[in-house]
Amino acid sequence: MKIRNRSRAVGRVRLAALLALPMLVLSTACSGENGGVKTVQDVASSPGDAASGNKSSGKQGGTGDKGAFYDAQVKYVQCMRGEGGIKDFPDPKLSGYLDYTKIEEVARKSGNEEMSKGPKDGKKEKPVCGKEKAAAERVEPKRDAEKEYESLLSHAKCMREHGVSKFSNPTMSDGHVIPGGDANPAASPIDPDSPAYRQAREACKDKLLDGLDGMQ
Repeated sequence: MKIRNRSRAVGRVRLAALLALPMLVLSTACSGENGGVKTVQDVASSPGDAASGNKSSGKQGGTGDKGAFYDAQVKYVQCMRGEGGIKDFPDPKLSGYLDYTKIEEVARKSGNEEMSKGPKDGKKEKPVCGKEKAAAERVEPKRDAEKEYESLLSHAKCMREHGVSKFSNPTMSDGHVIPGGDANPAASPIDPDSPAYRQAREACKDKLLDGLDGMQ
């Protein structure tokens, strides 16, 4: 799924930092500990379809191998719990996609604020788990860009209907989806930590296809 990310609201910087591979260090190697994450074999014996959230198929994404995608996400989560130092980083969903709601809860916890800070003294250090995250992106299931766009558009309209009037629509560029949300994060009129915003997100979450819930 090749969705072009846009800048998010300033109020969500901790979440963005978590998903953009936080805690910058010189090495990207993982510790190898499983951290209690379910393997694809565990998923196979669990109720429900491991790919139940993959509601469409099409041009966007990697190889489309659902089992490989889940396994790759498990390795990313293991790395985040090991090298990343985030012991409570949540398991991926059975579909393989990350659970952004739970990740936001982790990002809000005391002690995670430092994750949003960049490298010191202008050093361009490699972030933790970049290799694992890139590997997961390469095998992400293929989906239709038009369906992605329609889902994000429906979500944006719902957010405005529920009181977030400045929530912008997604756009399409050269066949790629650019998520909407906060059109001006540098001087944001949207407070993602406000009760009204959280209520709107809860009311509109079902508008998003699985895997899009952290995109706008």
